[in-house]
Amino acid sequence: MPPLLYRHAALVLGASAVVLLPWMVVLAVELPKAVDVPRNWTLAWLGLDGLIAVGLATTAWLARYRDERTRLAAVATGTLLIADAWFDVCTASLGGELACAVTLALGAELPLALLCLLLASSRHDDREHQATGNMS
Repeated sequence: MPPLLYRHAALVLGASAVVLLPWMVVLAVELPKAVDVPRNWTLAWLGLDGLIAVGLATTAWLARYRDERTRLAAVATGTLLIADAWFDVCTASLGGELACAVTLALGAELPLALLCLLLASSRHDDREHQATGNMS
């Protein structure tokens, strides 16, 4: 993956981590009112979103500096995003809640997961090309 794409990926993932933080506040306030579930439900969703935010931020940081550990963070974060999309859709009530879950899955969670998995599968050999002067 070219360095410019790494910088763009880092920017998108970092911004997504920041955007996720206010969403967690909304969940903390609204979720207990919206569903009749065990008391740990809110903690479970906040924990998952917190892990995703940390994963997005970590992946963004590592990608920005083209660190080889980007692949590890990216695959873990991509997996969490796919799981989040799955559980959001599967636990949503029919109607507006399901429409919102599908929209978030298709518009945010799955595209971010794809970006993470692309980062995870990319090669980090452009440093070798820079050292030899071959920037193909």
